[in-house]
Amino acid sequence: MIIKTNGYLEEYCRQVMSGEIVAGLELKMELQKLIAEMQEDRFQYDTSEADIKIKFMESLCLQSKKPYYNKPMKLLLWQKAFITALYSFKKYSDELGRWIRRFQDVILLIARKNGKTTLMAADAHCDLRIGDGGMDIVCTSNDDRQASLLWSEVGGMRKRIDPKGTWTHQNMTEISNRTNGTKIFKMSSKTQNKDGRNIDKAYFDESHDAQNDEIAAACQKSMSVKEEPMFINLTTEGFVNDGYLDNKLIYARKVLNDEVDDDTFLPWLYTQDSEQEIWQDKNTWYKSNPSLGAIKKWSYLEGEIAKSKVDKSTRMHTMCKDFNIKQNNAQAWLMTEDYDYPVEVYDLEEFRGSLVLGAVDLSATTDLSNAKIMLMKAGDNTKYVYSHYWIPESKLEASDDKEAGAKYAEWAKNGLLTIHEGNEIDISKIADWYYNLYRDYGLRLYKCGYDQRYAKTFLDRMDDYGFDCEMIYQNRFVMSGAMKLVEADLKAQVINYNQNDMDKWCLGNAAMEMDNLGNVMCVKVNNQKSKRIDGAVNLIILYEVYRRYRSDFVSQAK
Repeated sequence: MIIKTNGYLEEYCRQVMSGEIVAGLELKMELQKLIAEMQEDRFQYDTSEADIKIKFMESLCLQSKKPYYNKPMKLLLWQKAFITALYSFKKYSDELGRWIRRFQDVILLIARKNGKTTLMAADAHCDLRIGDGGMDIVCTSNDDRQASLLWSEVGGMRKRIDPKGTWTHQNMTEISNRTNGTKIFKMSSKTQNKDGRNIDKAYFDESHDAQNDEIAAACQKSMSVKEEPMFINLTTEGFVNDGYLDNKLIYARKVLNDEVDDDTFLPWLYTQDSEQEIWQDKNTWYKSNPSLGAIKKWSYLEGEIAKSKVDKSTRMHTMCKDFNIKQNNAQAWLMTEDYDYPVEVYDLEEFRGSLVLGAVDLSATTDLSNAKIMLMKAGDNTKYVYSHYWIPESKLEASDDKEAGAKYAEWAKNGLLTIHEGNEIDISKIADWYYNLYRDYGLRLYKCGYDQRYAKTFLDRMDDYGFDCEMIYQNRFVMSGAMKLVEADLKAQVINYNQNDMDKWCLGNAAMEMDNLGNVMCVKVNNQKSKRIDGAVNLIILYEVYRRYRSDFVSQAK
């Protein structure tokens, strides 16, 4: 039943369906459903509220970022259509005996840098200034920084039209309207006492970071007594597997496909129809980037695609954040050709008297351990990596490792692996290996990187030898840069690991785990314990030592 229409939603649907605006299948399905539902008697379609909000946004929501600083918003058609859909559909409540706003739970899935945070800040600013009054509105996210982004944008809009605080007020925790009692505050997973509030509207920004529904459940419980609550989930895809967003999107797609009957839920999904189309036709980029060319820059996205063709971590991050294609946060790191390439086998005698860098991955004494050194030659960009492994005798016949490709007996026979009798490795023998390199070849250890786990016995013996060691924390903040450098050097074929079959095996077992900031870590493929990655992890530790002492090390290469 149409009472009044501004035509934005209908026009957006028309342009999408005609191909004037490129959109993905999921958005097309939702738009077609909404157009059909305008005519249904169980709903009223009245754009009066949306019209007021759109006019306010384009007149009194002054932006904060250059080149739009202090300028009112100029909404794109998709933004007008979205706001129209949010506020124009009404359904009759038998309990209240009147028509109420239909949509109470909304998800806006859209690629980064398309203006979603500014749009929702403007929506909150409308409620602050011209809303019903007495509203409690929360800007929430998984961390304080992200929750503050939307909240701070609302505060900036408030201040730019009320700089003296005549009608509104803001302190460190709350934005309020002095005349109508509406308050806007922020909340994150770290906020204490999340329950017991009385919320009318919640904006859950970048919900892809949430491991569970703790924040969402707290907000929705706090809205349970409200007549027209609204929970708006605005996000890109993320790297958390089986987290809150994954479950929310499963539900959204069931609603979209009429597998679940929930007429209070609005799924507004900007998604690609396939990953293949991204590489073949850049016009399809509009499907996940409706503001492309107006807010988001073509040049930026083209640059990310170019880098994605040569860098695995960039590709994962770009597909996820710029195209809303879910990435398993632990994918195989390298292709076989990245690390299995022909090199000239060398002898340590070629490096007699050289300065070397070292690194150890000291697993538990009952497991596999690895030590490495890096050598270089003057005028040669190649990193020569020499490696040795240790394992207790009790692990020699481990069936799981054999199924994963381990050939411990053969590798020991070829001199790549030392097998310790019994159930434990004598970690001090790994320190002896570095001394033996000095004794036999005059190789002088400049720095040796290690992780703090299982290191005490090793460090005590290294100290006896006078070797200088440095702790390298195995976390994504420390290891990310080194891992990306290892990948780049492997692809450039400037790492010569002397065709060490154990190194090759470990590199093939390694996966790359990424967080939402693009930081990466080396992990096992599908967390399979039998797929050993000790040699790959230790190569990354070695490269972190190299990153820290590159100048001194390279300058003294013979």
